[in-house]
Amino acid sequence: MTALERFLEYVSFDTKSDSGVEEYPSTPGQRVLLDHLKKQLREMGVADVRQDEKYGYVYAAIPSNCPERTIPAIGFIAHVDTSEAMSGKNIRPRVIEGFDGKDIVLNEEAGIVTRMEDFPEMKELVGKTLVVTDGTTLLGADDKAGVTEIMEMASYFCAHPEEKHGTICIAFTADEETGRGVDYFNVQNFGAHYAYTVDGGRLGELSGENFNAAGAKLTAQGRSVHPGDAYGRMINALQVLMDLHALLPEKERPEHTRDREGFFHLTDMKGDVERASSEYIIRDHDDQKFEEKKTLFRQAVDTVNAKYGEGTLHLDLNDQYYNMKGRLDAHPDVMEKARAAMEKCGVEVQIEPVRGGTDGARLTFMGLPCPNLCTGGGNFHGKHEYLCVEDMLSTIEILKQLVREWEA
Repeated sequence: MTALERFLEYVSFDTKSDSGVEEYPSTPGQRVLLDHLKKQLREMGVADVRQDEKYGYVYAAIPSNCPERTIPAIGFIAHVDTSEAMSGKNIRPRVIEGFDGKDIVLNEEAGIVTRMEDFPEMKELVGKTLVVTDGTTLLGADDKAGVTEIMEMASYFCAHPEEKHGTICIAFTADEETGRGVDYFNVQNFGAHYAYTVDGGRLGELSGENFNAAGAKLTAQGRSVHPGDAYGRMINALQVLMDLHALLPEKERPEHTRDREGFFHLTDMKGDVERASSEYIIRDHDDQKFEEKKTLFRQAVDTVNAKYGEGTLHLDLNDQYYNMKGRLDAHPDVMEKARAAMEKCGVEVQIEPVRGGTDGARLTFMGLPCPNLCTGGGNFHGKHEYLCVEDMLSTIEILKQLVREWEA
């Protein structure tokens, strides 16, 4: 089985997660793929393969073949679920060889086109082989490209026992897209001293920094009165939420921010005159700015309550995860060895902050330093998602070299 064939097999599994389900994994398809990966790992010769029977996590280890030396155990982690932003069922991928840099017609009948003016960075892939969608689903490269790359790396070391290495730990998780990927992850059982999530984008990306994150849920209690008699009486709960939104800086919305700029993002709003609710995510890489954003949000709630009456607007604000940079700075080898592996594979290193969160960020705060590596894919969570085959193959070589860097 080639790496491309393996990837195409994995995307055939419907593993879309569901944030509205409390069970873990949130959807049955994730467990099906996790079971399949467990079986494949055993078939390729990985001796130590374990599965959490309750939560489905697959843990595996290729033991060190250097018993005379103490080498840190290194881990590689990827998630099997795909985003609920778009369907992941009945994916019909198409392989484009020798990409010409022109617009890609994904679905002629529906008029769905990946236009280069919208995704100019794709022109860097001219001449390479791309896997794209038919415009009706996402592709699933996030993160089945990472799953594929880890499996290919594991297959290589199983087939080449003559190559010296320390213990190589492997884990596959579920529900990363819902933010619950490592809720029940057993760091001790995993067994790695340091690890890498293989869950990034274009070739060369190396991320040891991510957003600090908080989630806000607002509930507005209105007063419904016939609109003909509403003067001085009605409190429209929907308007209360709109007033709150208007107090937040317009320039600090996702569509106006980039790089290390944080934001307030309204993700959901529903209800009626009597009662309404909305949800936000609050993000910033900088610790102080993150705290300032939360303070501003609370002040906006106080302002609205001062206008409509105390208790009109209720806020539930909770931190979700934190920037891993400070913790990783205490373990510089983790980033430096990844950088060295990329450079030895002839890949230009692009150290960039993740404008989101990763399983690795939470694992870092659980005591397992865990930056994020590239996969070779892009345009995640939608119909324009793609995977560059050559970049996937380069990532596999990076993972192999990274194992060698820790052995050296």
